[in-house]
Amino acid sequence: MRVITQHTLGGPEVLTIVDAPEPRIQPTEVLVRVKAIGLNPLEARLRAGEFPLLGAPPFTLGWDISGVVEPASQTWRFRPGDEVFGMPLFPRAANAYAEFVAAPALHLVRKPASLSHVEAAALPIVGLTAWQGLVDLAGVTKGDRVLIHGGGGGVGHVAIQLAKSLGAHVITTAGTGKRDFVASLGADEIVDYTTTDFAEVVRNVDVVLDTIGGDTASRSLAVLRPGGQLVTAVAEEDTDLIARFEAAGMRFSGIAVDPDPVALRGLAGLVEQGALRVSVQETFPFDRIADAHRLLEGGHLRGKVVLTV
Repeated sequence: MRVITQHTLGGPEVLTIVDAPEPRIQPTEVLVRVKAIGLNPLEARLRAGEFPLLGAPPFTLGWDISGVVEPASQTWRFRPGDEVFGMPLFPRAANAYAEFVAAPALHLVRKPASLSHVEAAALPIVGLTAWQGLVDLAGVTKGDRVLIHGGGGGVGHVAIQLAKSLGAHVITTAGTGKRDFVASLGADEIVDYTTTDFAEVVRNVDVVLDTIGGDTASRSLAVLRPGGQLVTAVAEEDTDLIARFEAAGMRFSGIAVDPDPVALRGLAGLVEQGALRVSVQETFPFDRIADAHRLLEGGHLRGKVVLTV
C-alpha cells in the first residue's frame, strides 16, 4: 500500500509517499480501506516539529478517516463492506495518511448513507471536540447563551450547529468573509472580530467554547455571567489562565479530545436528521499532500481540508 510519511521535521515538502506493507490486524480491530482522510491544523504543527506528540520522525500523520471494512478484520462489530468513519487511537499514532488503516473497532462507527466519505472524514476530530466540549463538559441545554470563537473554522462550524440543536442561543466570532457562512449555520449573533472587540459587546454568556487561545481565551472572562464556564481546546494547561477564572468564580474546562463512539453516533444522528452538515473547503488527491498542507497551515479555513484516496 501507499503511505505518506516523513523522515525529518520541516515544511510540507518533507511529506513523502512510500510503499509499505499493509498493517497487521489484532483481535477486536478492523482493517479499513481508506477512501478519504480529514486533515487538521494540528498535523501541520506536528509535521513542523512544534511539539513532539509523536516523538522523533520517521512517523506517519493522520487520524480522521472514512472508508470500507476489509475481510481481514477481526471483530463482530462490523462486516466486510461496511462503510465506517472515526478518529482511531488519538493521540497515539494511527498512521492514517495511508491507503489502509488498522483501527480498534470501538473507535469507529457506521457512516450514514447521507454523508459522503469526504464529509465523513472531515467530521471526527472537529465533531468530537465540539461534542465533548458542549455536551459532556458544559452540559449545554435549551436557553443557554453560548459564545463560540472562530465559528467559521473546523470545530467552530460544527459547534454552532451542535449548540443550536441543543436549543442554545449562539453567538460567534468570525471574519467579514465568513459572516454569511456562519449565519447559514444558524448563529443568532455574529461579532466581526476584524472590526469589533467581542469583549465589549457580548455579555451574560453561560458557556464560551475557545479554539483560539491566547488573548482571546483570557478576555473571554469578561463576557461570562457569574459562574459561567470557559471550555478551551487549546489552552487547557495554562495554569495562570485557570487561576484567573477560578479566582473570579468561573468554571474552567480543557478538552483533550479522545475517541468516543457514543458521541460519533450522536453526530451521525444529527447528520441524518438534517441538523448538521460538514463544510469542506477543498479536497486534494493523495499525491498532492504537500499542497494540502500548504493550504492547511495558511489558516482562516472555512470548514475542513480533505485528502481523497
